[in-house]
Amino acid sequence: MKRKIYDQLVQWKNSPKRMPLIVNGARQVGKSYILQEFGRLEFDNFIVVNMETDKALVEKFEETILPIPIIQYLESAHSQRIFPGKTLIIIDEIQACERALTSLKYFCEQAPQYYVAAAGSLLGVAINRTKYSFPVGKVHEINLFPMDFEEFLWAMNRENFAKIIREHFESNEPLDIHSVAIDLYNKYLIVGGMPAAVAEFVTSNSFVSVADVQNRILNEYIADMAKYADPATSIKIRACYESIPAQLAKENRKFQYSVVQKGGSATIFGESIEWLKYAGIVLKSQKTTRGAMPVKAYIDLSDFKLYLSDVGMLAMQTGMAAQAILSPLETNNSFIGSIAENYVAQAFAANRIPLLYWKNNNTAEVDFVIQQGVDVIPVEVKAGTRIRSKSLAIFMEMYKSAYALRLSKKNFGFENRIKSIPLYAAFCIGC
Repeated sequence: MKRKIYDQLVQWKNSPKRMPLIVNGARQVGKSYILQEFGRLEFDNFIVVNMETDKALVEKFEETILPIPIIQYLESAHSQRIFPGKTLIIIDEIQACERALTSLKYFCEQAPQYYVAAAGSLLGVAINRTKYSFPVGKVHEINLFPMDFEEFLWAMNRENFAKIIREHFESNEPLDIHSVAIDLYNKYLIVGGMPAAVAEFVTSNSFVSVADVQNRILNEYIADMAKYADPATSIKIRACYESIPAQLAKENRKFQYSVVQKGGSATIFGESIEWLKYAGIVLKSQKTTRGAMPVKAYIDLSDFKLYLSDVGMLAMQTGMAAQAILSPLETNNSFIGSIAENYVAQAFAANRIPLLYWKNNNTAEVDFVIQQGVDVIPVEVKAGTRIRSKSLAIFMEMYKSAYALRLSKKNFGFENRIKSIPLYAAFCIGC
């Protein structure tokens, strides 16, 4: 499947100041697949090793972390030559071997002619453990997120459809096939962006089969919580994770420790939330108290929301009926709004837009705030076509916003300084 990260991989390959590459991301977002596809298309040959399963290689790294002996070992073990500039060495699950991570420093310094790309599912968790030594300044890092809606359209063989959406995003002209796009968006909310789930849907067109795949991914997440944390912390991590649907179901979606456990606090659960964030399993949106540039200067660290990194996983875990999401009728189910908000957070994260929201003395709240140059743009998310909201008007009046963005199921348009964007076009923002 086509992924946007591929262009970044090509840029890395062609960079004259190339360093070893690390692709970060949660489990099952497609890191191994895209690196192997990159190796197949851009190199004469490639070698894949997995540090969780290749115990002999782990022992070799314990013996030496110098590039040449490692290259010689890999050539012998895989019965193929490794040519500088022509072979891609892929080190999968590198977080499982501290010495392999450290060796990247020496590949950078002593053997820059070799192309080395590593993938780490829980690298953010692993490097915060005291025994890990991260090669700061000696590696190039990029992040891979679940497939966004545009990549989903590509997988559905609707690449031209994605181009048309982008054109209308720029022109603000209504889209004739708006209802078709909404239907595909609704399906994406159920399937999400985990590549295995998308591949299953493309093949089977079955939401039941997709749920089976998502459950397998969830079980892997839970296994990692036990593997990469001590037993007491693991229990707290899982409790925080399982509380997220309930957190988002509240009218005030601010994360509250008391929802996880009566008497809960940042002291008890703060480390667990950071674990989930570093593992790439959740997205953290921080509150800003002012809609003025620079918005990050006004962050309230005690007030935040948590979203799941994949909206399909959220829909599956809540047991939300597919027909409720797919129905063209407006419903009074407030959790549909939570799912739409999670979807936008996921789209923004994939486009490297910092996740921030605004609240004014608990009387008004804007779902997201984006800083574009000197402009601070409020972003409102509505799950349907009912779009009345006082908070957006309050924000625009207080901070004299140049314009605002409203995502909903209404068609493209621009009126009263508000750019109307259909939810399916969220991937266009920030590109």
